[in-house]
Amino acid sequence: MNVLIVFAHPESESLNGSLKELAVDVLNDERHQVQVSDLYAMNWKAVLDKDDFPERMDKELFNPIAEQLNAVENDNIALDIKREMDKVLWADVIIFQFPIWWSNFPALLKGGIDRVFYNGFAFNVVEMKLYNEGLLKCKKGMLSFTTGASRELYTDKGPHGDIEVLVKYFNHLLFEFVGMDATYFAIFGPGEMSEEERENELDRFEEIIRNLP
Repeated sequence: MNVLIVFAHPESESLNGSLKELAVDVLNDERHQVQVSDLYAMNWKAVLDKDDFPERMDKELFNPIAEQLNAVENDNIALDIKREMDKVLWADVIIFQFPIWWSNFPALLKGGIDRVFYNGFAFNVVEMKLYNEGLLKCKKGMLSFTTGASRELYTDKGPHGDIEVLVKYFNHLLFEFVGMDATYFAIFGPGEMSEEERENELDRFEEIIRNLP
């Protein structure tokens, strides 16, 4: 398989960094091909704006969705975005590795999705190629994340709500929207864990990576 890991944590020595490195080692050991997009190390531009479209279709009114489709159709995609698109096309599986911040993706990862999953590339609103007909429907996805809070806080009776609801939101509006199937892996409250508990979680992650579809 070809596996793309999109890594979004500002500290390479973090638990997220360890998960990313473990995934790379295991996938290489299993003789898969791996690429990593380390968004912080790349100094990735997070904000989708007019500068992403140097040859705009409409110079009076900025419509990002329309400009994305125009850029795809005319091969006028900004180089940093095109490089990441090429990785997505290459990949059979895409793993997003990140911490949950404010019950969502870090801004840099959200910006990665905003700027790479173009209309005309990942989906097409004009031709209604969404969900089951999404343009990335032959690929698999995986959300791998850590939370600062413990598992108990992410239950239906906990203050943050059921983690399954949050994951369903992520999956439906990201992976499912562009046609991909997805799974997830989570480590809850690692700061409260013993070293043995963290090692057990890493072992659990390793087993999942070894058995990726």
